[in-house]
Amino acid sequence: MTEVVVIKFGGGLITNKAKLCTPALSIIEDLVAVVKRCLQSGLRVVVVHGAGSYGHLRAKYWRLKDGQLVNVNFTPQPDCASQKEAVNLVRKDMLTLNNLIIDAFDKIGVSAKSLPPHQWARNTGSGFTGEIKNNFTITEDVAITFGDVVDCDEGEFGILSGDDLVVRLCRDLPNVTRLVFAVKGVDGILSKPPTEATDDDLIREWSPSVTYSGFHDSDVDVTGGIDLKAKRGAEVATLGVEVFLVNGEKSERLFDACVGNDTIGTRIISD
Repeated sequence: MTEVVVIKFGGGLITNKAKLCTPALSIIEDLVAVVKRCLQSGLRVVVVHGAGSYGHLRAKYWRLKDGQLVNVNFTPQPDCASQKEAVNLVRKDMLTLNNLIIDAFDKIGVSAKSLPPHQWARNTGSGFTGEIKNNFTITEDVAITFGDVVDCDEGEFGILSGDDLVVRLCRDLPNVTRLVFAVKGVDGILSKPPTEATDDDLIREWSPSVTYSGFHDSDVDVTGGIDLKAKRGAEVATLGVEVFLVNGEKSERLFDACVGNDTIGTRIISD
């Protein structure tokens, strides 16, 4: 069977997280070019992308990860007056970002199929409900999904992180051999904060028993930052899938990780 690689494009990598709905188009172009190279190398690819400034800023303001909050008085934004309006706007914004990625694939002649989670998934965390095998048929098309606001059994709605989606994809799809997290600004998991770290502080192989410096921008992120990627990566590693976290701004490193070549980054293993 053809090997399948799941690639997570970090939201902070493909957008400017500090400015609402601002894409990093040149980075997106570089990332989809790597995916095309993977296809040409005989791999099949599933892409999961984060929200970045297309979801985190508004979701943070309206506390969407906490579900419906009937006793909280929010100050309306100019374009949004309630949590329910915020849910619809975030979903719309995520489709806009997703379409930018679809368009980037189209420009280089790669067919891509979008699978928005709010249309097929329910509940949050890596144990969310939703059919994987029937939706994500492994063909020459690139299947793409993303972190999204989904309906929930409790609280009406919540945020299903792309880092949770990759766990189910790696667990439920046949012949997934690698999961690669492409992130912004760091070469992998570090033993010191990014502002203090040198090349010697890169952890080349990480498991949950190894101390490291997680980075989570609580002013923007609503789904856990590098900490969640590390945790979910270790969860995937228990399935026998190779897991890597690399600097997504370095295209050659991303490609090497996808095809199984040695490269600069962090290999995530289970204890």
